[in-house]
Amino acid sequence: MFGLNEEQQMIRETARDVAQDKIAPRASEYDRKEEFPWESIKDLQELGFMAMMVDPSYGGSGLDTVSYSIAMEEISNACASTGVTMSVNNSLYAYPVETYGTEEQKEKFLTPIVSEHLGAFALSEPHAGSDPAAMRTVAKKEDDEYVLNGSKMWITNGGAADYYVLFARTNLELKHKGISAFILKKGDEGFEIGPKEHKLGIKASSTTPLQLTDCHLPEDRLLGEEGQGFKIAMNTLNGGRIGIASQALGIGQAAIDAATGYMKEREAFGGPIGRFQGLQFMIADSVMEVDAARQLTWRAAQMKDAGERFVKEAAMAKLYASEAAVKAADRSLQIHGGAGYSKDFPVERYWRDAKITAIYEGTSEILRVVIARETLGRF
Repeated sequence: MFGLNEEQQMIRETARDVAQDKIAPRASEYDRKEEFPWESIKDLQELGFMAMMVDPSYGGSGLDTVSYSIAMEEISNACASTGVTMSVNNSLYAYPVETYGTEEQKEKFLTPIVSEHLGAFALSEPHAGSDPAAMRTVAKKEDDEYVLNGSKMWITNGGAADYYVLFARTNLELKHKGISAFILKKGDEGFEIGPKEHKLGIKASSTTPLQLTDCHLPEDRLLGEEGQGFKIAMNTLNGGRIGIASQALGIGQAAIDAATGYMKEREAFGGPIGRFQGLQFMIADSVMEVDAARQLTWRAAQMKDAGERFVKEAAMAKLYASEAAVKAADRSLQIHGGAGYSKDFPVERYWRDAKITAIYEGTSEILRVVIARETLGRF
């Protein structure tokens, strides 16, 4: 079992306090109104949680991945929409800019997202989800600039973010080796943000399409080198899966907490329903699966911090945690009976929010392919 050091315990307590005292009381209303949780994000920015792993020289907190995972779980326990916003800013935007950006790019596009602005990650397209090599967005080099045309979809933080790491083809013949990464800003000419998607869950997070129509970018907006985009995207998603696994842990634990509380309070047939062995088995399975997922997630985080290869471990953590969260939320709703189907209880929100963790940043099916390939090698 992985233990937490003193600093990590402090991070957990701090995250839990802000999550339960400030974020949780707002979560239901944000969800009902499908309103972006700006107040909660400001609270996280003040704590340094929106750039937890960014080096202090750029204004970040300089913390390890385990601390980030712990904080993500606590925040997502209170509000999964706030959690995914935090995850994208930390894992999918800050990481690639800090890792592959020039010093000038870090000063211009990393420092602002620490305490004021938000970042986003634009990879998926209408015809390229699990297969990013099929993307159709193109970036044509013309003199000292790139001209981008195409569209993106399912962009978390879309519209709320001011900065975007976006991927496009710079060479149409090289397939995945012809993809490059760029940094875009809200307001760039030819860069339009579409209407907010209305989703089953994580309703308070902002998810939008993006449209690029003769979007001219100076060549210093290229992130990394030409043709390095696929590598940047895959390395970024590997770390991002630790964040989503942590989000799933938070949702799963919230579902468990709701179920245990209800089992102690709800009475039927002359006593609390927690006496019934059938329900006890349901909660036991949820506790076991979520805790096992937590150990997988912390292991992947520790391997990342140690500089070890963690592709398989991150995939295992995200796959197992997401499926554990879905099952825990479903069992919790079942334990609540008709009350669980009502918006008077938060468990129906956990049920809706849990499902997306098995879809974005690698579907369960794709993650099984990753795990198998990492185990067997490529034939």
